[in-house]
Amino acid sequence: MSKDCTIQDVFHRFYPSFESTHSISPAQRKAAYHIMNCKTGAFGVNVSVCEDCGCMSVHYNSCRDRCCPMCQEFPKEKWVDARREDILDAPYFHVVFTVPEELNPIIYSNQKFLYTALYHAASDTLSELAADSKYLGTDIGYICILHTWGSSMNFHPHIHAIVLGGGLDVKNHWKDNGKEFFLPIKVISKIFRGKYMAELKQLWENDRLEFHGSAAPYKNYYTFKELLNTCYTKEWIPYCKKPFDGADSVIRYLGKYTHRIAISNYRIKDMTESTVTFSAKDYKNQGLWKEITISGEEFIRRFLMHVPPKRFVRIRHYGLLSSRNKKKKITLCRNILGCKKYISKLKDMDAPAIIRLLYNKDICKCSSCGGKIIPLPTEQHFINPKPHMLC
Repeated sequence: MSKDCTIQDVFHRFYPSFESTHSISPAQRKAAYHIMNCKTGAFGVNVSVCEDCGCMSVHYNSCRDRCCPMCQEFPKEKWVDARREDILDAPYFHVVFTVPEELNPIIYSNQKFLYTALYHAASDTLSELAADSKYLGTDIGYICILHTWGSSMNFHPHIHAIVLGGGLDVKNHWKDNGKEFFLPIKVISKIFRGKYMAELKQLWENDRLEFHGSAAPYKNYYTFKELLNTCYTKEWIPYCKKPFDGADSVIRYLGKYTHRIAISNYRIKDMTESTVTFSAKDYKNQGLWKEITISGEEFIRRFLMHVPPKRFVRIRHYGLLSSRNKKKKITLCRNILGCKKYISKLKDMDAPAIIRLLYNKDICKCSSCGGKIIPLPTEQHFINPKPHMLC
């Protein structure tokens, strides 16, 4: 197979057989349909003609699905640019919240409830500890982002939190702890574990949980209690990465995590009639890259595990950065700290202007002669593509 093999190619080859032998949720089926038909013409075609030389250009519309590897760059750039206006010249930290792998089957069977519980536990832990005068005694701000995958596309739900390292006290005075993170990791671990397990137990007691596949044994009362006891005895391991070096590095870093999907096209190395080879980090070997070969249907299974539930919000803002607070409180923080405001570069720009700024490409000019390109009326389009599969 060509070295330019893409995730779309993998879906074209293996998804039909996978769908015929596996149970697939409506959200997963929709994502697969979008990936297979993205930029093929199934979602519409824009045909343009140069006024000067008559050269015609054909552009196939993208699917805009948040799981599609070809549709993340543009939304990511716009989202990250909009966050510029919320960034302060202050310390920021990256905190990751993980859960024991024993919980994975139940979490996968109850994604909406137990993903939401991850946000609740992480946000309550950060807010409550930061408000404690023993640590900082302030209202802080942070962004939480859910990822559900490891490097080999295994199921590994965890929360990435980008945390402002200071905040406002009850008198609206700014307080921070410099470049040292203000919360002990062991304390975070215990509080986060307690909050997540409490919500899990509450859902169980209210009979809100479902038990499918490998989670089926936990329908039994005693098996479920044994699982809870195991998780309580384990040490949950959140960790904090090094502080960021200024506001610009925070902005760049956000883009790495906000619109990432389970695997990108550049990691697909080869595809045969029955297998897919991709690169992954081996964290048991100092994070070195290695190549993994699995069956095509197993690749599809792993990829679809990470399609989020319908309308599930993966990026959430809290504290000073919440939509309710940030307009007034971030302005107050900026005035206290005396830091400049980072202005959005892309605000109020249309798509051609954004593309021109980001990629130095003018889509309104003819690539042949540089003349002005105008859209061709829809009734004059000569292309009528058919989608690969109906959703």
